[in-house]
Amino acid sequence: MSHRRVTLADVARAAGVSRTTASLVLSERGDELRISPAAQARVRLVASELGYRPNVVSAGLRSGLSRTMGFISDTVATSQLAGDMIKGALDHAHRNGYMLFIGETEGDAREEERLVEAMLDRQVDGFVIASMFTRERPLPAALRHRPSVLLNALPEPPASAASVVPDEYAAGRAAAQTLLSAGHRRIHLIGAGPSTHDVPGQSVAARERLAGILAALDEEGITPATGRLCQVWLPEDGWRATSELVASGVRGGALITFNDRLAFGAYQAIAEAGLSIPQDFSIVSFDDHQLAGWLRPGLTTFAIPHHELGQRAIEVLLEGADTTPRVERIAMPLRPRGSVAQA
Repeated sequence: MSHRRVTLADVARAAGVSRTTASLVLSERGDELRISPAAQARVRLVASELGYRPNVVSAGLRSGLSRTMGFISDTVATSQLAGDMIKGALDHAHRNGYMLFIGETEGDAREEERLVEAMLDRQVDGFVIASMFTRERPLPAALRHRPSVLLNALPEPPASAASVVPDEYAAGRAAAQTLLSAGHRRIHLIGAGPSTHDVPGQSVAARERLAGILAALDEEGITPATGRLCQVWLPEDGWRATSELVASGVRGGALITFNDRLAFGAYQAIAEAGLSIPQDFSIVSFDDHQLAGWLRPGLTTFAIPHHELGQRAIEVLLEGADTTPRVERIAMPLRPRGSVAQA
């Protein structure tokens, strides 16, 4: 037995409003067009009671849009750290009446090409190409003339798409300023530095964080007391670098660790040396890992705004990213906890 589809005209008639008014309310433009709250509530109630669903196929045929977008990542979808990028993108896409097709490549260029072609076959209206770690990368060749945004990635020149990334440089400056404001003048770097060339290869985050740190210190006429480059930023690397620092005779000061996992190792090395945080060493870090607040004392760190990054990528797509290649930097908020004390 078939049931007739409830139309927009049915909703309008039952709610006692025009078809145009019903359409504006159900497309979330009621406030914009100053439709009364009572009329909006009545339209939504009637639509819910009648089981109204918009006909996205006919709407797509009229507008030339499929109301879908593609989100292709390397390992974001399976990462606990960056999953909020997808959530931010999903939330904003849904609020604007779009569905999101999500695919993951595990870093395989051929799989990326396959996913792009599959989504093009489904006539998605735009693409978000996302990276787990901030890096430089080309836009897939098939997307060079299509609405596309690089998320957490900088475009390899020449820029052919918009890019949305964390503001790592500003966070680096703010990390150094946090310690300087607490009176620290002997600041040790764990993970990179002390010169601008001492960064892990291909790491945009390391390069920009270090540049910001050095700029803030230079304004005060200070250079890093020491810097220890780590090609990998895991807890054991932070433990090893900090143990070497303490073994060299350093018994106090401040550390900037280039991510929270390095900081976890630094905490352990400092405790093993019979020293404490923040009485002997103050620490500032980056990322706001889920465990940063569970450390004792809690780790002061600059958060990667994953949700805001994903949301902004969709906003840029909706604004027309294909015609305006640019880099947008999203602020990394400070999470002040107990790891910084006055010098």
